[in-house]
Amino acid sequence: MTVTYTARVANARFCGFSKLLLAWKGSIYKVLYKEFLAFFAMYTAISITYRFFLREDQKRSFEKLSIYCNHYASLIPMSFVLGFYVTLIVNRWWSQYRSIPLPDRIMCALSGGLQGGDERGRLLRRTLMRYASLAGLLILRSVSTAVFKRFPTIDHVVEAGFMTRDERKKFESLQSPYNKYWIPCVWFTNLVAVARCEGRIKDDCTLKLILEELNNFRGQCSLLFHYDMVSVPLVYTQVVTLAVYSFFFVCLIGRQFLDPAQGYPGHDLDLYVPIFTLLQFFFYAGWLKVAEELINPFGEDDDDFETNWLIDRNFQVSMMAVDEMFGDLPLLERDRYWNDSNPRPPYTAATLFVLRKPSFQGSTFDMTIPKEEMHFQPLEEIAENLEEHRGRNPNLPLINRLLSAAPSPSALMGGALMRRTSAQLHRLTRYASPAPSYSDDDDDQEVGGDRGGVGGSLGSGLGQDTRSTLCSYKGAASSPNVAVATTTTPMVRFDGEAAGGQRGGGGEQEEEEEEEGTENEVGSITAETRTSVPPPLLPPPVRQAKSHGFFRPGNNAPSAIYKTRISSATANANRSTPDFLSFQSISDKAKVLTPVSKPIGCNKATGMSLLTVPLLDTAAVSVGDVTTATQSWATVAGQEPRSRSVSVGSSDVGVSPSKTIG
Repeated sequence: MTVTYTARVANARFCGFSKLLLAWKGSIYKVLYKEFLAFFAMYTAISITYRFFLREDQKRSFEKLSIYCNHYASLIPMSFVLGFYVTLIVNRWWSQYRSIPLPDRIMCALSGGLQGGDERGRLLRRTLMRYASLAGLLILRSVSTAVFKRFPTIDHVVEAGFMTRDERKKFESLQSPYNKYWIPCVWFTNLVAVARCEGRIKDDCTLKLILEELNNFRGQCSLLFHYDMVSVPLVYTQVVTLAVYSFFFVCLIGRQFLDPAQGYPGHDLDLYVPIFTLLQFFFYAGWLKVAEELINPFGEDDDDFETNWLIDRNFQVSMMAVDEMFGDLPLLERDRYWNDSNPRPPYTAATLFVLRKPSFQGSTFDMTIPKEEMHFQPLEEIAENLEEHRGRNPNLPLINRLLSAAPSPSALMGGALMRRTSAQLHRLTRYASPAPSYSDDDDDQEVGGDRGGVGGSLGSGLGQDTRSTLCSYKGAASSPNVAVATTTTPMVRFDGEAAGGQRGGGGEQEEEEEEEGTENEVGSITAETRTSVPPPLLPPPVRQAKSHGFFRPGNNAPSAIYKTRISSATANANRSTPDFLSFQSISDKAKVLTPVSKPIGCNKATGMSLLTVPLLDTAAVSVGDVTTATQSWATVAGQEPRSRSVSVGSSDVGVSPSKTIG
């Protein structure tokens, strides 16, 4: 029987293990006393021979040998070798116990899954449970000496009631050179299939659950068998054993007390009995004995597993669960705390002290803070916020360029136009004069050096860095009839391309279209209106396309093709394009927009055309209060003319050929 002393060490107290030192069964004294007496007897024999039977010259030779053995005995790594070995054995010992097959999960699945209170249902449940117990018995009989002594033959298994005579004939008729503990598991699966066909098992989910529990049971049997077949490598056991025995064999000579008259270092006393050497033997040899007992826990040592007790327990409990307890339910009654929202089980006088202990609420539950430190402080008074407002960050353009690598939310929402900050809009509105001037340096500071790639004033039209465009013309600042409305921002798409009023980046996409040899006609014009949102605290980031976008790093000016198209377009007198790509004075009166008699507001009744250019092929789409038209963009030899124009005003006003100049 396994020695159990758990209750004796339930509470730690002064000399709590002292009572355990007097136990004999399962103790170190019981397993080590023979080796200990043999070591002490040999030590005593050598000591007596040295003292009384050797001549003087022989004594001198023995003393030299003793000093030599004592000096080199410390080179044997006893603690290192034994420590790793015993750790390996203890882990293996506990894993083997966890591998012992237990039928508890199978019996619960059978009791609830295999229906039928008649004799046939009872027979099926008991037979299935007996097959599982038989498989566990066969594997334990193969690995445990105690179980094999109890069931030395199959006849003993049949006589014990785990197997019938017909089952024995089938078992022995199956010829296999390997262990046949798995045969009852196959019988189990076949019988479960019969029960499913009979309707005793209602559905396939229950059948699957029962078979899974059986496979877990069989897996534990297989693991236990492999633990028995694959031992700790023999070389490791031999190394540890040789290290221990050779160390103490050397100690028999090296730890002898020599004649103090010879004046050897460390041999000033002659105590006859080597107390510390005996303690060292007790500890190291006892450590080796622990590994010797635990390396195979299926033997008959005091601390080996009680396999026969496990067989009895498992068989009795499993049969009761699937037979007597099938369908057995106690009467359903209300518990004594039915109407109590805070049930508190009673305490005895011995456990009354538990009520005085407060329940755990958290490690910071009882933490105290001074009242003056518990008040919320305004953010303006925090030092780091004050440092932020002392001045603008000089590295803001660099930060904006770094932030431009992130995806634009406006592009994810369908290519909506990004807005400039309120400071930029205010500056642009203030500069709407007959001869406006726009500072590129200011734009570099505010927008991080992004001027839309077109003269520093126009945002990218098709990229994700599009912004609302404000165009000025001669006399706009002095006219009281002109008001700039920023309520909505139109967006025009040509054949699936997102447009923000102009094509930014200097026509890089048109260059790609020329290389591909495609000619895109104006069509499928889509206008979307986005309600303006408050400007962000930081300027919008600069979008720099990687390979096919409209801006490239270090290139904020229009490309060569873009400049060529502008020059060819302006060279044509009949198809001149207004100079709306920069905030410069417009000298040609034909290009100046004529204001209407009434001011423009957010009212549909009034409006004006802020921008009107000569049309080649015009197409207009009205979205709400915004009318968007196409206008001539550039004329390139060998291509169809591409046109686009933007006019802001009321949908009632619109764009008519009579109002188009040229």
